[in-house]
Formats: sequence, structure tokens, C-alpha cells
Amino acid sequence: MGRRRPGPHTGQKMPGGRGARHAGPGRPSGGLMRHPVAAALLCGGLFAAGGGLGGLILLTGPAAQYGTSPLLAAHPGRPPAGAAAAPPSPVTTARVDRPVYLSIPVIGVRTRLIRLGLTAQGTLQVPASTSVAGWYTGGPRPGQVGSAVIAGHIDSYLGPGVFFRLRLLRPGDRVYIRQAGGKLAVFRVYAEHSYRKDHFPTQRVYGPAPDPELRLITCGGTFDAAIGSYLNNVVVYAAQIR
Repeated sequence: MGRRRPGPHTGQKMPGGRGARHAGPGRPSGGLMRHPVAAALLCGGLFAAGGGLGGLILLTGPAAQYGTSPLLAAHPGRPPAGAAAAPPSPVTTARVDRPVYLSIPVIGVRTRLIRLGLTAQGTLQVPASTSVAGWYTGGPRPGQVGSAVIAGHIDSYLGPGVFFRLRLLRPGDRVYIRQAGGKLAVFRVYAEHSYRKDHFPTQRVYGPAPDPELRLITCGGTFDAAIGSYLNNVVVYAAQIR
């Protein structure tokens, strides 16, 4: 059965978002119109709830966003223990268990992974909580050949979200995915980019890959209070190494 791809975001509220608004990247052109644009759903005006704008939205520089708040005092942890899952050969269709847990020790991320499908409008769902990340079930599972997508929020009016530090990842950093069967898939970051939403490279992010890869997506850049949204999307690219 072919996988259905979510279309461009149309501006619905985030489930459980308490009045949050979302503004996504520009509509893709040509053959890209039916590709998913997960980041469009992650950049809502989450600070608008709770009676005013939070101070975090005024901090736009890397040091301000990621280096000063006591809420961000994450201590890099040790890699999770467990048998490593061997990457499947690109010419096979080896079964891969669903992902259940994500760990990125260098930025202090430890979260269970929920399933993200499509909304009634054909757009990608987002986690109802900013404290967990989710994987898109319409694409490859992490560890399968192709571009597996994991999305999470950057923050809310309550403070940093699960992917608040995502922008700090650099080539060589490790990302760990625990699979339902207990095996551990290990990925190495090879790139991190911040894209303006009106220039989001849909094909590069969601297009096919010859090997098992990850795309970790959140929001970034300047927060525009007038539209209740961040202006950029942060995408981290990683390839499986074992």
C-alpha cells in the first residue's frame, strides 16, 4: 500500500495547544505539493496563551536561546546501553521494529516517541505535548531505508520544549533510537540547517534516501509575535552507522 503524504499546512490549531496559532512555510510548487511539511505544524504562537508573551521569544541569538537559562542546564549523558541494530541492506526490505525512545545525550534529549499520522486535512499531526517527540508513521521507520522523520516542539509559554537545543547539534554527534524489540539504532549527525519557511527544501528533507537516515525537525530563528510563529525551521540530518 502506498504511503499517503501530508499536504501543506492550512492553519489549524495544535491539539491541546490552548489557542496556539500556526503559520507554515510557503506552498511548494510543481511536483512537491503533496510532500509533507512537518515543520509548518511545529511553529505556532504557543506563547500567546497564559496571559502574555513569554520572555523566551525575545531571545533570538544562539547564546540567548541556548546558553543562559537555568532550564537548559542539560548535562550530556552516556549513550544508552543495548545491542546495536545493524542497518538493513538498501536492496532488502528487512523488517524494522517501531521506534519507541529517542536519546541525544549531547543536548540532553531523552523522550519516548509517539506516533504522528495525518489530520483530517491531510497535514502532519504534531505532538500534543511539547515534552515529547513523535515519528511520522507514513514514512520509513528509523532504521529503514529512506528519510525517517521525527518532529518536536521548540518551546511553549511554559518554557523549553523537547527540541529546544536541536540547533546545537553538529556533525559527528550521535542520535540513538530504541526500537520496540529492544535493539538500538545509532545515527551520526552530518548536517544541521535553518531554513526560512517560505524557502523550505521539501524534496531535500522528505525525499528518498539510499540508506537509513533521520530528519529531526523543529522551529527556529526569530519569533514573530504578530503572526504567532517562528520564521525558520531547523532540520538536523543524520545517517545510521550501526
